[in-house]
Amino acid sequence: MKLRREPPPIRAVEYLGQKVVQLFIGIGQLVILVFEIISRLPRLLRRPRLLIEQMDLIGLRSLPLVIFASLFTGAVSAAQAGYQMQDYAPLSLIGAAIGKAVILELGPVLTALIVAGRVSTSIAAELGTMRVTEQIDAMETMAIDPIWFLAAPRFFAGLFMMPVLVLVSTVVAIFGGYIVSHFLIDISTATFFNGVKMLFAMYDVVINQTKALIFGGIVALSGIFFGYRAGGGAEGVGQATINAVVTAAVLILVFDYIIAEIML
Repeated sequence: MKLRREPPPIRAVEYLGQKVVQLFIGIGQLVILVFEIISRLPRLLRRPRLLIEQMDLIGLRSLPLVIFASLFTGAVSAAQAGYQMQDYAPLSLIGAAIGKAVILELGPVLTALIVAGRVSTSIAAELGTMRVTEQIDAMETMAIDPIWFLAAPRFFAGLFMMPVLVLVSTVVAIFGGYIVSHFLIDISTATFFNGVKMLFAMYDVVINQTKALIFGGIVALSGIFFGYRAGGGAEGVGQATINAVVTAAVLILVFDYIIAEIML
C-alpha cells in the first residue's frame, strides 16, 4: 500500500504554518525569559561580583575593537562627505554632516553590530555548551538558579555597558572624521568643530543613548535565549551561535527604524 503524498502546495502551507507556530512559541518563551531575568535583579545586586565580571567581559574587552572600527568609520565618513560635497556644498559643512550622522546612526548601529558579532556569539556558545553538556541541569539539581547565575549578569551587563561603548564610539568616530578632514581635505580645526556644533542638539544624544540601551539588551538577550535553548551536541551549539548573531543583527536594524520613527 502506497503512502499518499500531499501535493506541493499543501506541503508548503503546512511548512509555513509550522514555522509561524514555532515563531509564536519562541516569542512566548522569550517574554517569559525576560520577566524571569528582571525578577532576579534585586538578588543580583546583592551579589554584584557576577555582574562586574560580565561587564568586564562584554564592555571593557570589546573596547579596543569598538575604538578601532569607530576611528575608521569616522574617517571613511569624512572622505565620502568630502567627495560628495565638493561640487555642491561648502566643505565647512563636513563637520556638521559627520556629527549628525555619527550621533544618530553610525555610532549606535555599527557599535551594536560589532558587539553582537563578538558578544552574542560568545554568550550563545558558552551557554549552549553548558546546556548540551548538562552543566545547567546540574546547577538546577544543586539548587543553583541558572537564570540568576548565568542569564541575569549577562543581560544587565549588556544593558549597562552598551551605552558606554556607543558613547566612546561616537566620540572616536567624530575624531576620526576630524583627522581626515584636517589633514587630507585641509579643513581647519575650528571650521570642523564649528560645523559639528552647528547642528548639535542634546536630544540627539538622548536618541543615541536610547538606541544603545535597547541594542545592548538585544545583543545580550539574543545570545542568552539561543544558548539556553541549544540542543543536539556540537552541531546544535553551532546553530545556536549562528541564530544568535543573525537575530541580533536583524533586530538591531528593525529597532533602529522603530526608534527613529518614534523619537524623530
